[in-house]
Amino acid sequence: MRRFFALLGRPTTYSRWLHLLIPAAVASVWLFISPSKPWMPFIFAIPVGLLPVMRLGEGVQAQLLLTPEQRSRPDAAISVGPATTWADRWRTVVWLEVRLVLAAVVCFATVWLPGTAVDLVRGAFGTHPSDVWLARDVGPGWWCALLAPMPILMLLGLVIACGEAATAAARGLLGPSPAERMTALEERTEQLLERNRIARELHDSIGHALTVAVVQAGAARTAGNPEFTARALAAIEETGRNALDDLERVLRVLRESDVPVGARPTLVEADRLLESARGSGVKLEVEMTGPLELVPGPVSREGYRILQESLTNVLRHAGAVPVRVRILVVEERLELEVANPLAGSRRGTGGGSGLRGMRERAALLGGKARTGPHEGEWRVHASLPLDGIR
Repeated sequence: MRRFFALLGRPTTYSRWLHLLIPAAVASVWLFISPSKPWMPFIFAIPVGLLPVMRLGEGVQAQLLLTPEQRSRPDAAISVGPATTWADRWRTVVWLEVRLVLAAVVCFATVWLPGTAVDLVRGAFGTHPSDVWLARDVGPGWWCALLAPMPILMLLGLVIACGEAATAAARGLLGPSPAERMTALEERTEQLLERNRIARELHDSIGHALTVAVVQAGAARTAGNPEFTARALAAIEETGRNALDDLERVLRVLRESDVPVGARPTLVEADRLLESARGSGVKLEVEMTGPLELVPGPVSREGYRILQESLTNVLRHAGAVPVRVRILVVEERLELEVANPLAGSRRGTGGGSGLRGMRERAALLGGKARTGPHEGEWRVHASLPLDGIR
C-alpha cells in the first residue's frame, strides 16, 4: 500500500496517464465518423506504423511522457530515431496496436469510474443511481458513501498498471535496435578515446614545456653567465609560448567538437622541438630522411607527440646529454628513434604514463613503440605504418 501511494505522488504516473489518453483522442475522431466500426483504428495502425517517421514520433513521445528521466540521454531505453529496417517498422506496428488496446482500457476507466464515484456520492444523499454508470444496481443509502472511493482507487491502480505495461512495451518495441546499440557504443568509444588523447596532449605538451623551463632555469641559476642566462630566458619564453598554443588547441577541442584535428602540430614542425632541446643544452645529432610533408596527418601528429615526449624524458631524467634523433620515411613506414647515453640516467625501466602513452599512440595506428635500455643507451623506437592510413 505504501508503494501504491508513493507511485501516486510521482509525476511520471500522470505523464504516463496523458500518454495513454492521446490515442483515445485520435480514435474518437473515427468513432464520431463511423461508430459502428470501432475496430478500424487497429487496421489503420498497420500502414501508419510501417512509415519510418512513425518510430521517430512515437519514440519522442514515449521518451518524453513514459520515461522523462531518460530524456536526451544517449543510453535511453527508448530510441529516438526513424525506422531503418523492416524489423523496426513491424515493431512500431505492434507498439501502436498495444498502445491502442491500453488506451481503450484507460479511456473507458477514466470516463466510467469517476462517473460511478459521483453517482455513489449522490446515492449517499438519497438519489437513486442512474442507469448510465456502473452503480445502477446499487440502491440509495449511507453505504454508498463507503463505496464512493472504490472507483477512484480502481482508476488510479489501473492507470499505474497500464502505465507500467506501456513503459515495458515501449522499451521492448521502441528500444534501440542492434545497429543503434552498435552506433551508440562506437560513439561512446570515440568519446573515451578523445578524452584519452586530450589527456596525452596535455601531458606531452605541458610536461615538455615545464621540463624545459625547469632545466633552463636551473642551468641559468648555476652558470653565472649573463649571456647564457639571456639565452635560457629566451628559450623558456619560446617554449612557454608554444605550450600556450598547444593548450589553446586542446581547450578549443573541448569547447568545440567540430574543431579539426588538423590544427595539431605535425613532424613538419619538429624543428621547434629540436631547437627547444638545443636551447636546454642538449647536443643533438639529427637525421631526417624522406618527405615528411607527405606523411599522413594522423601518423605525423602522433609521431610529433612521441618525439616530444622522448625529448622531454631526456631532459627530465638525463639532463644535457648527447641525443641522437632519427626520423625516416622508408618503405611505407615512419621510423622514429631517439637515443641517449644510459650512463647518468635516473629513470627506471618501468611504465610511466609518458612511456605508456607513446606505446598507446603507436598501437592505435597499427604500429609499435619500444622503450628501454639498448646497447648502453636509452632508446625510444617507434615504427608506424603509412599504407593503412592514407
